[in-house]
Amino acid sequence: MKYVSALGLDIGRKRIGVAGCDRSGLIATGLTTLEHCSFREVVEHLQALVEERQVETLVVGLPYTMAGQEGFQARRVKKFAQRLSRALNLDLAYVDERLTSVEAEQLIQAERRSPSRNKALIDRKAAAIILQQWLDDQRIR
Repeated sequence: MKYVSALGLDIGRKRIGVAGCDRSGLIATGLTTLEHCSFREVVEHLQALVEERQVETLVVGLPYTMAGQEGFQARRVKKFAQRLSRALNLDLAYVDERLTSVEAEQLIQAERRSPSRNKALIDRKAAAIILQQWLDDQRIR
């Protein structure tokens, strides 16, 4: 059996949602939310997870425009993700993240929680959705 170890990232302006998966690559789960701090601090936080979980791949959500184009935010995320990938020495994969935050908010509301009071949880759930899309795509291949 091939083991899978990846981290999913939902990179926003204020926070980074982080998700991981089980070793079989079937289920993605939100792990933590990092408040944006220095790049060095983000790398330190992620490095600890990479070592603990033996991560091989970073899966990053790219916020394409609704027309499916790479706008300013997608280019910014891509640049940041490439720096992270190099700093952590990990493979990098991208997933179209359009509407993942909306889907995560709906999950929060279904749990009878306030989306406005649970921004960090929304970011973690969005990261899990991003990673789950990638995991599902890997199984199809």
